[in-house]
Amino acid sequence: MQPAPACLAFAALFPTALAPLPAQAPAQAPRGFSVDDMLAMDRISDPQVSPDGQWVAFNVRVTDLAANRGRTDVWLVKLDGSAPRRLTFHEAADFNARWMPDSKSIVFLSTRSGSSQVWQLRIDGGEPQQLSKFPLDVGNLSVFPDGKRLLFTMEVDPKLKTLEENQKADEARAAKQSTGKLYEQLMVRHWDTWADEKRSHVFAWTLGAEAPVDLMAGMDVDSPIQPFGGTEDMTISADSSTVVFAAKSVGREAAWSTNNDVWSVPADGSAAPVCLSAANKAQDGAPRFSPDGKRLAWLAMARPGYEADQQLITMMEWPGGTPRPITQGWDRSAGEIAWSKDGGTIYTSADDLGHKSLFSITVGDGKVTRLVSQGSNGSVARAGDRLVFSQDTLRAPAELFTCKLDGSEVKPITALNAAKVAAAAMGEFEQFTFPGWNNETVHGFVVKPVQFDAAKKYPVAFLIHGGPQGSFGNHFHYRWNPQSYAGAGFAAVFIDFHGSTGYGQAFTDSIRGDWGGKPYEDLMKGLDFALSKYAFLDGNRVAALGASYGGYMINWIAGQTQRFKALVCHDGNLDERMAYFDTEELWFPEWEHQGTPWEAGSGYTKHNPIDHVAKWQTPMLVIHGALDYRVVDTQGISTFTLLQRRGIPSQFLYFPDENHWVLKPANSKQWHQTVLAWLERWTK
Repeated sequence: MQPAPACLAFAALFPTALAPLPAQAPAQAPRGFSVDDMLAMDRISDPQVSPDGQWVAFNVRVTDLAANRGRTDVWLVKLDGSAPRRLTFHEAADFNARWMPDSKSIVFLSTRSGSSQVWQLRIDGGEPQQLSKFPLDVGNLSVFPDGKRLLFTMEVDPKLKTLEENQKADEARAAKQSTGKLYEQLMVRHWDTWADEKRSHVFAWTLGAEAPVDLMAGMDVDSPIQPFGGTEDMTISADSSTVVFAAKSVGREAAWSTNNDVWSVPADGSAAPVCLSAANKAQDGAPRFSPDGKRLAWLAMARPGYEADQQLITMMEWPGGTPRPITQGWDRSAGEIAWSKDGGTIYTSADDLGHKSLFSITVGDGKVTRLVSQGSNGSVARAGDRLVFSQDTLRAPAELFTCKLDGSEVKPITALNAAKVAAAAMGEFEQFTFPGWNNETVHGFVVKPVQFDAAKKYPVAFLIHGGPQGSFGNHFHYRWNPQSYAGAGFAAVFIDFHGSTGYGQAFTDSIRGDWGGKPYEDLMKGLDFALSKYAFLDGNRVAALGASYGGYMINWIAGQTQRFKALVCHDGNLDERMAYFDTEELWFPEWEHQGTPWEAGSGYTKHNPIDHVAKWQTPMLVIHGALDYRVVDTQGISTFTLLQRRGIPSQFLYFPDENHWVLKPANSKQWHQTVLAWLERWTK
């Protein structure tokens, strides 16, 4: 059943935000949701509750179409129901706000001085003051509980001793006329960046001191381990004496190992870091001290090489305890850690039956309670006797909400997008289930087109998620938003096939070695079920679209069926064998296809699209980014070459400045316009 639109709750809290038109004004139906509406939304992230529990500081990113980029500022909202207000005003990026212990000021990162440095601002007014002027960029800012020191990361060469030496080395590299890079080991590149001598290290800085202390001095490892960085991989003990961080080795095995570890180090750098998770050869990360400093918890996986293994919450008494999992009886994968005041409960989020729900976990017995079930919820934090979290749905972008510690009395505390949501008509949605592979229950969603008429038949955009261990659910997506298709007159259908997250670990694991088997069967059965259940879906006008694993699946579909009028393949593999040698994270194909391509029994040829290209007939739009080092652009070029050589109607949209995602606003607009034009050409 569809939840009530979030804008109704917004209107109750901020009645002026959705004020009705004057009585004499004619009624005007809102326009259909489009990429322009999507780009216009304020993107809220990184909520931080003040130590006194009265305030929340958060990031707001707005799209600057003229500059073709996003702009980020720090905002503030009080939990007494006051309207949010903007704290920083600058064309540069202001972000990563963290509270000082007195709850009267924040420190944050800003690029307003030309590089990313630490600034401070009182919340009752005044101008920001620059605190740091280091020769290197600062990232991932945190504040010590004693308020005397800051914790952050900087990119340094582990072989060099000082920031000045690193600065000189950077200048020398920039001055070189030769551009060749010589490597002796993997990884040579990652995500969208070529590797160099520098590593991300954690630093502690006493305010006013000349130089910070490298707490990882000499370590040839990177922290944080999160793919795109984050303070979630660093934590500070309550007495400010200890820092715990997660780090990923960058040695020769880094390309095929997921063995990330959690380390502790004295905050003054007086001793070398000590590994706390050496016994676990799989992934460990996102450590969090309890408020009293007596317990430490982090997220851990058990199976080496598997990046989508169940993520358990591991806990140890501090100091000197033995790490132990506390959620092994819960068939979900924890996504974060937030402690209760007394350290007896942990709050977390997890993919859950097409939603991302909030849960509480009792530390003593591991009892799990679902607190908030609908929508996509996360970034949970305690604020006195309530929780603060972000929530978005298929009909509304993220806003901040609060609820009681038991999950009751959910209410919004921001409504920055209320007027924008009201101005664009969105399709209603419904979740359904059906018997998929082996008659096991599989979930899916349908989103109706705007201005829906039950008497009409509508073309279908059949969306296939990536991962493959991911989910297309009740979430406001900024790249694959079903509402952009509903706004253009399509019905959107998407299936969480076997391999998806949020349905138990066995369901997620089942895709291993069977990429074109169970998922393909679920997708076809799910589409058939939707066509039979919803009479407004036109089964003769269906187009399928997917990215990453979804792009692979589009290429697999092309050789298995001609039921679709058109296909869209974004960053998808054509040849799984060659893709192994192109990608940067080798652990992924080695796990998924059960070995290396040269090993007997591996599955690279079991469901390989390139082996079925003689059967391809369906028109296809191929899209790829040049900076995608996960699924390299030669796979997209090869796909387009094949289509052209076989005489199949096709187009190739290439972005020389995008990675696995399309992030620049102008490119996003071009992407959506091209995709919708392709769908309309073949289905309307």
